[in-house]
Amino acid sequence: MTAQFERPVRIRFSHCDPAGIVFFPQYLVMTNALVEDWFNEGLHIDYAQMIGQRRIGLPIVKLDCEFSRPSQMGETIMLTLNVTAIGRRSISLDILGHCNCEARFRAKQVLVTTSLESGRSIEIPADIASALATFAPQPEFSEAQRS
Repeated sequence: MTAQFERPVRIRFSHCDPAGIVFFPQYLVMTNALVEDWFNEGLHIDYAQMIGQRRIGLPIVKLDCEFSRPSQMGETIMLTLNVTAIGRRSISLDILGHCNCEARFRAKQVLVTTSLESGRSIEIPADIASALATFAPQPEFSEAQRS
């Protein structure tokens, strides 16, 4: 089974629109914070140092979001991050926001490692690639392959 990273997030007044539900761009702020926490706590790669000293960026280059049900102020949703693919320069993520066994939103993201000096994509550095291995998706086997 592939490792996943989870984090509870309390929905605050600042996340909500005048209707009292999460304003959808706030979910992207939450997913960005989740990726930072994942790097710091799950991968043990200092995200601030990666950006500031190492000058390695991790912008989203592809994004697909699906909003299933609204979340309201005072609720706590769980954000679950799964890695779906690791390339030479990119990481594909599936992030699910759920509460009480109910999906609230799903974000599929492709992040690309970049040089913040040149603005161009770069290969995932060896230490980051090594840390990502714990979260790498496992190949699925058919019944014929298991025998």
